[in-house]
Amino acid sequence: HVQLVESGGGLVPPGGSLRLSCAASGFTFSTYWMYWVRQAPGQEREGVAAIYSGDGSTIYMDSAKGRFTISRDNALNTLYLQMNSLKTEDTAMYYCATDSRGTRRGQGTQVTVS
Repeated sequence: HVQLVESGGGLVPPGGSLRLSCAASGFTFSTYWMYWVRQAPGQEREGVAAIYSGDGSTIYMDSAKGRFTISRDNALNTLYLQMNSLKTEDTAMYYCATDSRGTRRGQGTQVTVS
């Protein structure tokens, strides 16, 4: 069965950096678009970034452009999100997912910027 396990979250001050990881198993990771989505308390889940399985093309939400970098290692079945210049409004639970709405996602990793 599909399993997605996120890690790397934590508490950082504004301007800080974090690198999130997501270990994937139970499906052919290298053939899937992969996504990072996030959800802040009281808000709807939103897409942060996506990466194509083929040529590694990426898509970012506007607020992530220039600050976040999504990447993947198909040999390790692992997805990453490098987050720099973090802002308080980036505080949320971050999930990796196999779809843009985050319907199939992991348990999440908490990112708190304060």
